[in-house]
Amino acid sequence: MRVLGIDPGSETLGWGVVEGSGNKYSLVEFGVVRSNPRQEFSKRLAKIFASVDEVAERLRPEAMAIEEAFYSINVNVAMKLGQVRGVMLLMAEQRGLSIAEYAPRLVKKTVVGYGNAEKQQVGEMVRLLLGLRSAPTPHDAADALAIAICHFHHAGLNEKLGKAIRGAR
Repeated sequence: MRVLGIDPGSETLGWGVVEGSGNKYSLVEFGVVRSNPRQEFSKRLAKIFASVDEVAERLRPEAMAIEEAFYSINVNVAMKLGQVRGVMLLMAEQRGLSIAEYAPRLVKKTVVGYGNAEKQQVGEMVRLLLGLRSAPTPHDAADALAIAICHFHHAGLNEKLGKAIRGAR
């Protein structure tokens, strides 16, 4: 399975593609999409969509794992993040990707073992889990890879639970 992890952001969106199965996976590629905060927000959303759509076209993931929205003190920031997430969900739907959403604390707990882990800890564990020489930078890309890794750890469990529930009916 090939998974596209997305760390949504309106100024810097991180993406990472990981392939494998179960708890065995490897890095395919990662990067970020940077947007100019002075540009109209609709143009930034269009750039984000086009950039990640090109990644999906080129690298052919089967699933997209994206960070769930988190509560923010600043309502405008939360709304912009929600719009970026919406654009990514639309892109995944149009490409026929399966979609999984993970809470930030679950991603950190899965990858680091601690739900309140710092960015540096996440980056270092991503480095270790993917066998890289250095932690991926910027941290948005490392977070996207962590989200993809989280999917590998939880997708199999979710599939087994779904089968068990369907079998019990």
